Amino acid sequence: MLIGNLKINGKAFLAPMAGITDRAFRELCSLFGAAVLTSEMISVKGLIYGDKKTFSLLSSPKNDLKNGLRDKNEGINNYNTPFAIQLFGCNPDDFGEAARIISELEPDIIDINMGCPAPKIVKSGAGAYLMKEPDLCGKIVEAVKKNSKIPVTVKIRSGFDENNKNAIKVAKECEFYGADAITVHGRTREQMYSGEADLEIIKNVVSSVDIPVIGNGDITSYKKAENMINYTGCKTVAIGRGALGNPWIFKNINLKKDLLYPSIEEKIKLAKFHINKIIMYKGDNIGIKEARKHLSWYVKGIKGAAALRNQIFEMKNLKDFNIICNNLLNMRDYQ
Repeated sequence: MLIGNLKINGKAFLAPMAGITDRAFRELCSLFGAAVLTSEMISVKGLIYGDKKTFSLLSSPKNDLKNGLRDKNEGINNYNTPFAIQLFGCNPDDFGEAARIISELEPDIIDINMGCPAPKIVKSGAGAYLMKEPDLCGKIVEAVKKNSKIPVTVKIRSGFDENNKNAIKVAKECEFYGADAITVHGRTREQMYSGEADLEIIKNVVSSVDIPVIGNGDITSYKKAENMINYTGCKTVAIGRGALGNPWIFKNINLKKDLLYPSIEEKIKLAKFHINKIIMYKGDNIGIKEARKHLSWYVKGIKGAAALRNQIFEMKNLKDFNIICNNLLNMRDYQ
C-alpha cells in the first residue's frame, strides 16, 4: 500500500494513544511488526511555542541517529518502520506552522487528529470537535499540505454523535484538500469507547474516497482484523487498545493467524524489556510510575494476578517491580 509516495509493508498500524505510544512502546511494537508507528498527540501550540515537554514526545531512533546519538539497545530496534507524528489543534494557521516545524525532524507521515473524544481536547475545539465543521477539517489539511512535502493522513470518527454521522463528508473534504490516507474509528465521539465499532460506516467511507482507508476500533486479534478488512475493504487496520500488553497482535496479523497465547514467562520477559526501555528514556522515577499501568496490562488474564494488582500500583522502584514479576512467574495457569 502507498500513502502518498511512501510504501507501507504490513497490515497493522500502531494507533496513537496519549500517555502510551511513547518511544519505548513504539519501538516494542516495531519489533513485533507494526507497519507504521504513531506518536502520542502533539499540540500544534506546544510546537509553535517551543515547549520542551511537547518536543520530548518526538524522540525517536531516527532523530537520535540524525543527531549523532546511539541507542544502548542498538541492533535490536527496527529503525526503518515509518514514523507518523500526530498533531492536534483547531486553527489552520497553527497547523501549517507546526507542519513546517516538524518537517525539519523528517518524520515519514504527518497525521492530523480529528477524532480524540477526550473532554479536555473537545472543549478546546480540537480532536473530535472538528467533525462538527467539515469545512474547517479541509482547511487544516490544506494548511499542512502547503507547509510540508511529507504524506498527510487524517484520523476521524464516524461522527460527533448518533444524529451526526458525517464521516463520509469529512473524509471527502480531507481528500479534496490533499489528504493521502484516512483512518476511520467506527464510533462517534458521544460513544467514546463504549459499544461496538460500526463497520458499515468504515465500508461507506472506503467506497466514497479514492485514497487508502485504515479501519480502527475493536481490533484485538487477527480474526477481527481480517473481518474488518474483508467486510469494509479498508487497506489496513490501526490498533490501539488491542496492543496494550499484547504487542504480539502485530505479529499475528502479519502471519495471518492467531498464535497460541503467550506464556507467563514470555509476558514477564517482555514486560521487563519494555519497562527497562521506559526507564532508559525517562529515568527511574517516571519509568516505574509508567510501569504500573503497563504491567497491569501484561498480566491481564493470568490466574491470581488480580490479587497482585494493588501491589503493582503501589510499587515504588525497580526492586518492587522485580519482586512482583518473580511472584507472577510462580503462576502457571490462566483464568
